[in-house]
Amino acid sequence: MRFSAKVSDISKQRAACVIIAVDSKGKLGASGKALDAACGGTIDEILKRGDLGLKLGSTMVIPLTEGPAQRALVVRSGPGALSQAEFRKLASATANAVKGFKDACSYLLELEVDDADIAWQAQQLAAAVGLASYKFTRYQTGADPYPLAKFTLHVPASKMLKTVKAGLAVGAAQASGSNLARELGNLPGNTCTPSYLAAQARAMAKKHPKLTTTVLDGKKMQSLGMGAFLSVAKGSDEPPALIAMHYKGASSSTKPVVLVGKGITFDTGGISLKPGLAMDEMKFDMCGAASVFGVMQAIVELEPALNLVCLVAAAENMPSGGASKPGDIVTSMSGKTIEILNTDAEGRLVLCDTLTYAAKYKPEIIIDVATLTGACVIALGNHATGLYANQDQLAQDLIAAGERTGDRAWRMPLWDEYQTALDSNFADMQNIGGREAGSVTAACFLARFTESYTWAHLDIAGSAWNSGAAKGATGRPVSMLLEYLLQR
Repeated sequence: MRFSAKVSDISKQRAACVIIAVDSKGKLGASGKALDAACGGTIDEILKRGDLGLKLGSTMVIPLTEGPAQRALVVRSGPGALSQAEFRKLASATANAVKGFKDACSYLLELEVDDADIAWQAQQLAAAVGLASYKFTRYQTGADPYPLAKFTLHVPASKMLKTVKAGLAVGAAQASGSNLARELGNLPGNTCTPSYLAAQARAMAKKHPKLTTTVLDGKKMQSLGMGAFLSVAKGSDEPPALIAMHYKGASSSTKPVVLVGKGITFDTGGISLKPGLAMDEMKFDMCGAASVFGVMQAIVELEPALNLVCLVAAAENMPSGGASKPGDIVTSMSGKTIEILNTDAEGRLVLCDTLTYAAKYKPEIIIDVATLTGACVIALGNHATGLYANQDQLAQDLIAAGERTGDRAWRMPLWDEYQTALDSNFADMQNIGGREAGSVTAACFLARFTESYTWAHLDIAGSAWNSGAAKGATGRPVSMLLEYLLQR
């Protein structure tokens, strides 16, 4: 999709659809009034019929018979300045309403938003349009993607043009990254294997000169002592892969941020087999990996001055004669031994070795992203990502990035009192801590491998995908992580 910004006269703007706002009292904004005058008062007359809903974000398409625009999309605004959440709601509503047209021009930058500048507004509008225009069609015979190919933002004044274009670029990259994460998450397990992810990472590096990709295979992982990681992969015919994507946008002396994504491309639970109901959704168990792919995609589009490493711990968790068994003991790359009491607690096993490996980059910060525990879904539902951190400032910065983008997280405890749940009679630790506080004890397990650096863990088990009629990957938390990186 092409995004652009310009100062325009709505009465002369050619478009399949122009987007205008009307407030809670039925009053049009400046551009809306100009368009209505050009149409001989048609828009105001139709609005007086009361067909547009009164709720904020209600929309109505009005066909136009006069002027260059073919249609006007009217969206209900509020009585005054909008909150950031209200503006995002308007942006999403309009994006969903115009995605079926070939092009659209929005005049919503004329709205006032509390505690937000015009670049932020442009970012939200571009992101909303990009996200709404995504459709998974790869395996649907005859299905067509949404036709929206061009989105233009009207800028109220020329002096704002540079600022708006900057916000527009961030929003477009945010949507591009999120949609890549959604596409990877939505792919079936027989397509999206560890080898497939490795191929995608290599292909991305070929397109972008600031990006390099290396892939560690099982033999290399064995030589590094990654016994925890390999214990998960041993039940599958699909070979594991530790994928490293390194974006170099700053000097070599600048310490990188490292993102680590859990990439279990299909999770049966292994010998601790999951129930069959909804097991198809376990293709989404690689959404942590998908999200770091998405962040990297956005970063290479924007090319900010930072260094970023994205590590993807990719494997399948399958039951077979060679699979790990409950009670097995493995040695991690750190040298710590782990008693595997539940083979369905496999994400922490691939992550702990990857987190140990990540230290080789001498990072400033490491953040891992994983669909780690069903317990996090019980605790927070699908609205918030579970956030754990061993430094307060890092937690606060991630929460602030989530609030700014609407991709929100909630901080959970990481207290020493929870660590005793992982005590084992036979090894240094066990890989589960019981039913109580399952998301917390999983984070405590990872914390044992991150003591030497600043680290955060994002449990996205509730936020990474939707079930039911709207089943599909959400692309979260790409928006939060991208915002966090750019704010740095």
